[in-house]
Amino acid sequence: MGAGVTQSEGGGGRRRRRSRTRPMAEINVTPFVDVMMVLLIIFMVAAPLLTVGVPVELPRTAANALPTDQEEPLTVTLTAEGAIQIQTTDVPRAQLVSRLRAIAAERESDRVFLRADGAVPYASVMQVMGALNAGGFANIGLVTDVGGPTLTESDG
Repeated sequence: MGAGVTQSEGGGGRRRRRSRTRPMAEINVTPFVDVMMVLLIIFMVAAPLLTVGVPVELPRTAANALPTDQEEPLTVTLTAEGAIQIQTTDVPRAQLVSRLRAIAAERESDRVFLRADGAVPYASVMQVMGALNAGGFANIGLVTDVGGPTLTESDG
């Protein structure tokens, strides 16, 4: 496969039948490149075949399509003073569940983001989460800031 140049260690004009040759100190990469080219071609041909799906006629159903994220996300904020806001509007605690039910009736998504100040007691946050659930929002995401403790042994 690969041809290399060898140098004989004989001198003069006489050639010996068995001459000593030094081993070739180069790596012949031609077979490696050949194999890589063949693999590249195989993968180039096989890759489009992997993305083609089997044609299937799916059954029809009366279920609604999954909601998209085209709606503005609903945010409920619990401030350090204990005030509750839906988006930017203050809401009294007594009216929170009724307002959430009205909003849930108009929205497609049951996703809501809860932002609570770090100074707010845990019990107050859980009360607001219970009100969100009672108001029709089961998908509650808690909003935090990045850069907090990692709770590893090195943190102490």
